[in-house]
Formats: sequence, C-alpha cells, structure tokens
Amino acid sequence: MSFETVKAHFEKWNREADIMEFETSSATVEQAAATIGVIPARIAKTLSFRGEEDQAILVVAAGDAKIDNKKFRKTFNFKARMLSPDEVLEQTGHAIGGVCPFGLANDLKVHLDISLKRFDTVFPACGSTNSAIELTCDELYEYSSASQWVDVCKGWEEESHEVAAIAGKQSGS
Repeated sequence: MSFETVKAHFEKWNREADIMEFETSSATVEQAAATIGVIPARIAKTLSFRGEEDQAILVVAAGDAKIDNKKFRKTFNFKARMLSPDEVLEQTGHAIGGVCPFGLANDLKVHLDISLKRFDTVFPACGSTNSAIELTCDELYEYSSASQWVDVCKGWEEESHEVAAIAGKQSGS
C-alpha cells in the first residue's frame, strides 16, 4: 500500500510513470545502487529520527553519508535518536527498505542534507523495497516539501575531495 501512496503523491506532478519498479531488491543503499547501476552515494536514503513531542523528523542524505551527532545536535537542538522499525512504519507509513519523504502517513518535517547537492540527480526509494525515482535536487526538495537544506552528515566530504582531485587530474588541471 505504501508504494501506491507514493505513486498517488507523484500524480500531482504527473511523475507517477517515472517511478521505477525492480525485479530485485533495492532495500539497502548497496542493493539500490547495484540494481539502478549507479554509485551508492547517488542513492538518497531517508533516515527517521525521534523529534520533539513524539513527532518524527526525516533527513534525506547521500548513500555514502553518515549522521554526524555533533552537527545534528547543533542543527536540531536535540540528540539524534533513530526510530525503531515499528516506529518508522507508524510515523511514515513506509517499512524499512522503502522509506522515502513522499506519501507520508503523517505530516513530518523533511530535511535534505547537503551531501546530495554534489549530484545532478539522485535516486530516493518510493515506498517499497524494490522501487526508486530519479530526481534532481530541486525536484527532491519540491516533491518532498522539504523545510530546509541542512549539514548534519559526515563521511562523504572526503570522497568528494578525492573525486574532485581525480577529475582534476583527468582534465589536465
């Protein structure tokens, strides 16, 4: 049912036909990247945290990014505590492996991490363990009704510097 809710969500922009369904699982970053044929960093993973007053907040980040607890606390003024699988399903309407910021069961705050901005397009899940859609960062922001871009992740910066250095060498810089 979660997949159908997401599909209905994308009807507002006439993008429901752009949702990809796969024969294989795309439940983890690695599985999604292999199935789609992209590097894991381009998978837009949705992380669910316990917010204030039992309201979850979602952070969508690049597949190679990890939450930086200090940055998270500084940004949101509370400790990063992930939801249990049951809480994720209750708050978002999506089971682990298909969690996305679309077609949510509750009106949750969605935040996009800047780790995504280094890509022209990213691939968030679409409510099931075998679906995704390719979106630009601007489309992701609009379709998810994101409240803001945040900088709450680590681990991806090193890779982007390495990629930039390699790209510089390849172009003769």
